[in-house]
Amino acid sequence: MSSSDPLSLERQVCFALTVASRSIVAAYKPVLEPLGITHPQYLVLLALWEERPLTLSELARRLRQEAPTLSPLLKRLESRGLLVRHRSDADERRLEISLTPAGIALRSEAERVPLEMARRLGMSPERLVELHEAMIELIEASRLSLGNQG
Repeated sequence: MSSSDPLSLERQVCFALTVASRSIVAAYKPVLEPLGITHPQYLVLLALWEERPLTLSELARRLRQEAPTLSPLLKRLESRGLLVRHRSDADERRLEISLTPAGIALRSEAERVPLEMARRLGMSPERLVELHEAMIELIEASRLSLGNQG
C-alpha cells in the first residue's frame, strides 16, 4: 500500500487524532502528578476555576461528557477535599459542584501547566493556539455532521 492510498492508516484523520490524544494526555501526566491530579480531574477543575458553582448537567455539557461518567471523578475530587457536591437550594433536583478553598488554591499551582506543556512539546504558544483553533474547527464540523444525519 502506498502513502497515496486513501485507506492508508497513516492518512486517516481519526487515527492521527486518536494517537495525538493519547500522547498529549500521557505528556500531561508528569506535569499534573505534583499537583496530585489526573488529566480528567484537571479538566473538571479548569471548568470550575472558570465558573462556580456549576450544576452537574452544566459541567457535563462543558466537558462534553455524560453526567454518570463524571460522578466517580467528582467523588474522587471530593474525597481529596478539592470540591463539594450539594443539592441546589433553589431546586433540589439539581446537583451543584463548588470548589473548596483547597480547590481554589490549587489554581495558582496549576497556572504553570500550560507553559510547561508548551515547553515539553517544543512548540510556541502561537503554534499551540493554531492547533487549538484547528481542533475546535474539527469539533464543530463533526458536531454539525452528527446533527445533519437525522
